[in-house]
Amino acid sequence: METPTGIVSVLITGCLVGLLGRLAVPARRRVPIGCLMTVLIGLLGAALGLVVASGIDAGWFLTLLLQVAVATVLVLLVSSVGGRGRR
Repeated sequence: METPTGIVSVLITGCLVGLLGRLAVPARRRVPIGCLMTVLIGLLGAALGLVVASGIDAGWFLTLLLQVAVATVLVLLVSSVGGRGRR
């Protein structure tokens, strides 16, 4: 795999997983976290979900679901930390 292609695919995956994680959080629980934080959460969620999926030998669909689930939990954590400082 070429490095530029790999970096672009990782960033696209991080964006998609981060956006899906943000969409899975109910609107009343969401705090604006910005695009960069969404990508970072998506990258972290994708990486952690991939580790879990590799450990249980999951298929691609279950891997995606695990990645989005981890990103959703991370969005909830970041939103709760960000929401406390704004009150």
